[in-house]
Amino acid sequence: MLHAYGMLGLAIILEVIGTTLLQKSQQFTQLLPTLGMAVCYLGAFYCLSFVLRTIPVGLAYAIWSGLGIVLIAAVGYVLFGQKLDLPALIGIGLILAGVIVVNVFSESVRHGA
Repeated sequence: MLHAYGMLGLAIILEVIGTTLLQKSQQFTQLLPTLGMAVCYLGAFYCLSFVLRTIPVGLAYAIWSGLGIVLIAAVGYVLFGQKLDLPALIGIGLILAGVIVVNVFSESVRHGA
């Protein structure tokens, strides 16, 4: 199970890097960010395919998307100066809380598919 979470973490990191490069690609007009984005997305889905051997797809995707939203919002703030208002921050906090609840309290995560 630890290996699955490591792969899921790597998939999330690659997806966040890919999304960051998507912004930097300027609608696919910049070659290197576009290629980097494609490599990161392919790597992210490759890692996710291994995760799905252990963690049910619904739970894996909930963790993937929840943490991805939180991380990319932080990247948007730090790298691109994209500010979030209070309702957006509350919503992202609720998403993060949901990921924590799933991982701490759900028996589905511990028992796998």
